[in-house]
Amino acid sequence: MLEAYPTGPPGIHPPFRLWRDLSLLTAAAALAVYLWGCLHLLFLEDQELAERCERQRPAGTPTLVGRRGDFIPLRLVCEASNGHDYSIVIPGYINPTVALFLLLALICTLTSVVLHYKQRTTPRKKG
Repeated sequence: MLEAYPTGPPGIHPPFRLWRDLSLLTAAAALAVYLWGCLHLLFLEDQELAERCERQRPAGTPTLVGRRGDFIPLRLVCEASNGHDYSIVIPGYINPTVALFLLLALICTLTSVVLHYKQRTTPRKKG
């Protein structure tokens, strides 16, 4: 009986499956790091956020007028009356790490697709 995706000898899997699994793993890692960053916001009360905005306000920044959260990139922004803003709470490594993991996931996915396409279009010997 012919299989849709021949696997070759038992225990040996086509290389595209490895790259597919790596892409899923790196995408899951990106999601985990992103959620870790979200947890930094989840457990802070409004009063504590306001205090952190005041403590981390750069020198020369006038009074604060508000806060807002951005999801992409993940950050909590304190807004000053002069129109400037600055980020607090979210560790600086969160967004670059998420971007790196997503880039790796994309590269692994593209590699998997190319290898899968090559495997399907390569003629097999009959015998």
